[in-house]
Amino acid sequence: MEFIKPDTLELDELQAFTLLKLNFHLVFILVAFLSFFEVLSSLSRSLLNATIPIFLKEVFLKGMNISLLFLHWFDYIDFSTFLNLYISLYLGMIVILSISIFRKFSYKITIKFDEIESRKLLLFGLYVLVGGASAMLVSKLDMIMIGKLIGYKEVAFYTVAFFIGNVIRVPGRAIGSIAAPLLAKAWETNNKNEIKDIYIKSSINQLLLGGLIFLGVWLNIDDGLSLLPEKFQGGTLVVLFIALSQLFNVTTGVNGIIIINSKFYKFDLYFNLILLCLTLYTNWIFIRESSPLSEYDIVGINGAAFATALSVIIFNTTKLIFLYIKMGIQPFTFSTIKAIVLIIVVYLLINNIHFPNDVFYSLILRSTMLFALYIPLMILFNISEDLNKTLSVVWNKYFKKN
Repeated sequence: MEFIKPDTLELDELQAFTLLKLNFHLVFILVAFLSFFEVLSSLSRSLLNATIPIFLKEVFLKGMNISLLFLHWFDYIDFSTFLNLYISLYLGMIVILSISIFRKFSYKITIKFDEIESRKLLLFGLYVLVGGASAMLVSKLDMIMIGKLIGYKEVAFYTVAFFIGNVIRVPGRAIGSIAAPLLAKAWETNNKNEIKDIYIKSSINQLLLGGLIFLGVWLNIDDGLSLLPEKFQGGTLVVLFIALSQLFNVTTGVNGIIIINSKFYKFDLYFNLILLCLTLYTNWIFIRESSPLSEYDIVGINGAAFATALSVIIFNTTKLIFLYIKMGIQPFTFSTIKAIVLIIVVYLLINNIHFPNDVFYSLILRSTMLFALYIPLMILFNISEDLNKTLSVVWNKYFKKN
């Protein structure tokens, strides 16, 4: 996020390299903290306590990040202090989550540690740790390669567009955190019907929620980007590629969580390593000016987004095939088709309407129309029983008159 500051955007390559060199050691500390936090999150979810990890990651971390960015923007803290405080947030999250887990252990754990097969436990933890670290590296690899191949200024433009498209993953993260302990229990009892049921429900619910966010982002993309400073108003293709890939990602359901909670947990690491190599290769091919798709403007940051999207789609398709071969399960039903049709129809209806030139009015009107069409149609065609029940509870609690 430091790239948003104007003075950083003006750095030449030597200054940018010096800045990176001075703080490069923090990358390893951050990766270690992130990986350890993910391991603790998995442990917390296995104890049927997914709320605290979600709160720390989605509310606490993001809120504190915004606070630190404001402090740095208005020169209350320098860049070095910003980085140290940013990394300290992860240490704080680890401490809070560790205390929560320790308290949970004191009530839940009744077996003796010497009865645990420590070697298997250690091996499992190692695979989860390395898999989490490789996944974290993959999520930043495109930005690193953009900085290396075409310049650090481009990272700023890419990062803004990337995170706009990546917001589609938010519902999937929450659903995944809830599904993880349920899948762990289902595997423990070898309840394959329950695993299949969770797989299917996670897919359709994530598709519907992700589809709503996708439409909100893409229908408002021009007006939304126009609110940013002029230098950040590019990146429309980046948003499209990342958004579509993440929509596909959430549509494939909790495939990774199913794998990591099963006897095939080692394959989660193998798949992440394949994704790492694939992302590295595709970014190298499509970022450079010699990109084979340069005539379609898929080069530079657009090429990076295309490469990342392609890698994500191949990665999830591989896991889909793996689960189908090993377990005979797949997440798609007729409701999947209905959800896709819903997304397309709502997009075509709203996209063909002429809205006022006023940006704010247009954003509000278009978003209101999106909800007014999407939610009722979703309920009418009963695409997801879970979402229908949830909406019914909310309606009866907050809107229905007694």
